[in-house]
Amino acid sequence: QEQLVASGGGSVQSGGSLRLSCAVSGNYYSAYCMGWFREVPGKGREGVATIDSDSTTQYADSVKGRFTISQDNSKNIVYLQMDSLKPDDTAMYYCAAKFGVCSTYGGRWRPSDFAGWGQGTQVTVSS
Repeated sequence: QEQLVASGGGSVQSGGSLRLSCAVSGNYYSAYCMGWFREVPGKGREGVATIDSDSTTQYADSVKGRFTISQDNSKNIVYLQMDSLKPDDTAMYYCAAKFGVCSTYGGRWRPSDFAGWGQGTQVTVSS
């Protein structure tokens, strides 16, 4: 089964930066909405940012002004630039695709609306 491949995670100190990449392949080329999610053990998977085919972006309040989502259509890659990282950003990060608009519900995305979950990439921020 096709999956999106996330990479670029690592360990950084508070205030540092990382750039995550999501390789898009197969049927997901035609997805209208691409999203980044993160998950901490014991907590649900939460949406971080989305970008649609018109390059309209949305961000969770917790990352606004610090994270930037972008896409390189020539390379079929979706990026998540993460700056001013905080220990609370520590999580497994996943990218996913939705064949529809990037709708939110009460300011949150529904992970069940997305597909293509891969193995994720771990981000660890130390204080």
